[in-house]
Amino acid sequence: MKNRHIGSDFDGFLQKEGLLAESEATALKRIIAYQIEKEMKQRNLTKSSLARMMQTSRSSLDRLLDPENASVTLLTLESVALALGRKLKIELA
Repeated sequence: MKNRHIGSDFDGFLQKEGLLAESEATALKRIIAYQIEKEMKQRNLTKSSLARMMQTSRSSLDRLLDPENASVTLLTLESVALALGRKLKIELA
């Protein structure tokens, strides 16, 4: 029996299995969480202090920093960007 996936790429496999959008969302969330944590370390910010700057709870910030939780709102992303003195840039590619 021939392997039906030989020659295909991984994105094609994920798309065929209906997992591409979820996988990409999870990957993007991990990148965002990493960037926020990196910025926090550079500025010596604790989670509590960043949450205060964002005018939110620490548990809300914990959800934002959780790489497995892909559910995040644009308002939350904008809030953390402003608190860190950054601009949020989202585009369709």
